[in-house]
Amino acid sequence: MASNKYQYELTYVISGVVQQNQVDDIVRKVNHLIESNDGDVLEVDEWGNQRLAYEIDRKRSGYYVNMYFKAPGSLIDRLERELQINDDVLRYLTLRMDEKMQRHYEREKKREAKKKEEEAAAEEEAEDETDDE
Repeated sequence: MASNKYQYELTYVISGVVQQNQVDDIVRKVNHLIESNDGDVLEVDEWGNQRLAYEIDRKRSGYYVNMYFKAPGSLIDRLERELQINDDVLRYLTLRMDEKMQRHYEREKKREAKKKEEEAAAEEEAEDETDDE
């Protein structure tokens, strides 16, 4: 029986008082949990340390991580349980992306790729001009 894979967006906040190697370890564990349970990590975007809008567990800052992945629906309960158990994770939010969210995600990816191409072309053009002089 093949289970359907859905696309998800997960944002979680790690306590701002943990060391960077612990942050990297938590991110690696979340990625491994997804990949080891028949999921595919599409993108991991670490936003870094940010001030929290309000105090959580007497902490004023947190390390934000946003990720996109495809996984069977049965994985989400296990993933959220692992995040809930981990004392260093202050908050998390998992969203199953509907068609509109997926279109927006794809559009943003194309826009970023186009912008990178334009920047690379401009940089190459600037190098050519300096070489001609």
